[in-house]
Amino acid sequence: MENGAAPTAKPVIVAIDGPSGTGKSSTSKAVAAQLGLSYLDTGAQYRAITWWMVHNGIDLADPTAIAAVAGKPEIVSGTDPAAPTITVDGVDVAAPIRTQEVTSKVSAVSAVPEVRTRITELQRSLATGAERGIVVEGRDIGTTVLPDADLKVFLTASPEARAARRSGELKGADLHATREALIKRDAADSSRKTSPLAKAEDAVEVDTTELTLAQVIECVVTLVEEKRAGK
Repeated sequence: MENGAAPTAKPVIVAIDGPSGTGKSSTSKAVAAQLGLSYLDTGAQYRAITWWMVHNGIDLADPTAIAAVAGKPEIVSGTDPAAPTITVDGVDVAAPIRTQEVTSKVSAVSAVPEVRTRITELQRSLATGAERGIVVEGRDIGTTVLPDADLKVFLTASPEARAARRSGELKGADLHATREALIKRDAADSSRKTSPLAKAEDAVEVDTTELTLAQVIECVVTLVEEKRAGK
């Protein structure tokens, strides 16, 4: 893989997986910023294609209809951890992809193999093209998207801790409802046939339940630095 990297340091590819509410996004962005790496939120890409399907009136109860248009939207991800961006056909969708409407439909769209193939290709091209390396966060990065990543981290946390974090992010969200929604999403993502949410055998598991965000970031930064030093 040619990626025009500076000769000083070999680019490092870091995969961070785990379910919602474990601190993936905050951790990944901070680690990338601290180490001068690019950053990719793969979940945003699945949300973006879901938003496009909703926006264009695709029948999301019909996997064949989803598969037929999976290649149509142009999704572009900006990989600056300080200001990650995402556009669909030139439209900034950073805000609309976070709505409850998109959130409730993303698992169904993500489960369609043609969608995963399309988005996975996009993710791999961004990862291999990152000159200094990249932190990629998602649900199947270490197992499917980047199985040869230099470092794989799997973040976990109790459903209660995750629900508390998510309801803090989603203004006015009901804690119990959030917890139930998280458990339902976990079940959908873990049981789908194509690229389920799973921990790679060689991933380092970090339970964030009792840790502050700063502690999680410090832990992952240390893991990356150790990996770099070992090269």
